[in-house]
Amino acid sequence: MGTKTRFPSPTLKASMPWNARKMVGAKRALKEKYVWAIRFWLGSEPRIRDKALFELALDSKHRSCDLVSLSIGDIVTSGQVRHRAMVVQQKTRQPVQFEITETTRESARTWLEHSDGGLNEYVFPSRLSARAHLSTRQYARLLDQWVQAVGLIPREYGTHSLRRTKVAMIYKRTGDIRAVQIRHTIFW
Repeated sequence: MGTKTRFPSPTLKASMPWNARKMVGAKRALKEKYVWAIRFWLGSEPRIRDKALFELALDSKHRSCDLVSLSIGDIVTSGQVRHRAMVVQQKTRQPVQFEITETTRESARTWLEHSDGGLNEYVFPSRLSARAHLSTRQYARLLDQWVQAVGLIPREYGTHSLRRTKVAMIYKRTGDIRAVQIRHTIFW
């Protein structure tokens, strides 16, 4: 009696899992020093749109689809950038209010003066179509440039990193999850 040796079929390829050699799971939130490094880099470059996009991403804590689809009327009233804005989230269909800090208001004001759009137009319009907004993919590419410019590894950070950054900074300062929840719902 001999043992039977099984050879793999030459027609079958060795399949690899989709996430082989890829970082999976939640991406990191940015540390405060990296936020300031990116702000400084964006301020030193002629990237007024990118600076406004970065600041609004931090303040709003929106998903990328909600961030890129902001209209000028969402953040501007009577010719001034609002202190607070409210947007209905695409995923949950729930209204979410957020504070717009002075730094963000200044960046947004500079960008909006440069872009010169109407209240019904997008804050971040597409370069390809006058009726479309910046794509979420293009926003992700921009974020990759920002984090790479300050010496970080782009694959470790994503658009969701900006959504989590402000909350992570509050938690680091207070160490209290309840403070994060209260500040998240009331102040931001």
